[in-house]
Amino acid sequence: MKYTFDPVPFHHTNSLLEFPRVAADFGFEWIQMTPHPDFIPFFSHPRADDDLVRALGKACESAGVGISSILPVQRWSSPDDNLRQAAVRNWKRAIQIAVDLGVDQMNTEFSGRPEKPEESEASFYRSMEELVPIIEREGINIAIDPHPDDFVERGTDAWRIIRGVNSKNLSFVYVAAHSFHMQDPMDEILDLVQDRLRVVHVADTFDHRRSGGLRYITNPPETAARVHQHMKIGDGDVDWDNFYSELNRNGFLNRDDSVMVTSVFSEHENHEEVTRYQLKEMRSRAEAARR
Repeated sequence: MKYTFDPVPFHHTNSLLEFPRVAADFGFEWIQMTPHPDFIPFFSHPRADDDLVRALGKACESAGVGISSILPVQRWSSPDDNLRQAAVRNWKRAIQIAVDLGVDQMNTEFSGRPEKPEESEASFYRSMEELVPIIEREGINIAIDPHPDDFVERGTDAWRIIRGVNSKNLSFVYVAAHSFHMQDPMDEILDLVQDRLRVVHVADTFDHRRSGGLRYITNPPETAARVHQHMKIGDGDVDWDNFYSELNRNGFLNRDDSVMVTSVFSEHENHEEVTRYQLKEMRSRAEAARR
């Protein structure tokens, strides 16, 4: 399993080409390239040209850090077909960047709209018709996260949609901070997904369903916003003993191709301390679960 650094908390203190060295300084051997203005921004065409891609590869090699995964987020399930087509074009360039960097794992979101679930699902499968042949030809695996405020949020439903593409090159992301939006117990989701669980994001969150739905208070009360948080391990309601036990039962902790990413975005003012804490906790809890 690849313990992986997510540089998002360091976007305000370091440049793109500094991220590999920062990861190595914290003791990580792997980094996940998440949306960044100089790389592959959210919902936009990649900004990295071939020279910058080569420079990033050299920076990783110099730091002794590998890229475990690349995370583009594009509107490939948008009910607006102009946006969907743009997302497909953006994905083609993102896939080429992954190939050029020697990266075979990408992960992403469905990026549709919950108020238009049928239209978003149809758009997703339409995009898959064009992209899956490229994904399979290049030997890329793409893992998808049912993100809060997407057209599919429930874990088992998300897996059924992924499975419906009928490609072994698509797999599942389990984000601990989305646990309570996925609704289904972790064991039920992983029993369905099995070894198609390829990426896990590690961050805590509160269970918004507790206290009669008042764990978070939003105004106006009837807002459709999906509230969740990405906090460090132990600060929320995720059952971490069960989380690591289920990952061990699934075999995720012992697979060479599995990616475990620290994913805390709520404490940028303490990002160095939190990053050290996260890596220590991920390693110790995984080892305890294996024992």
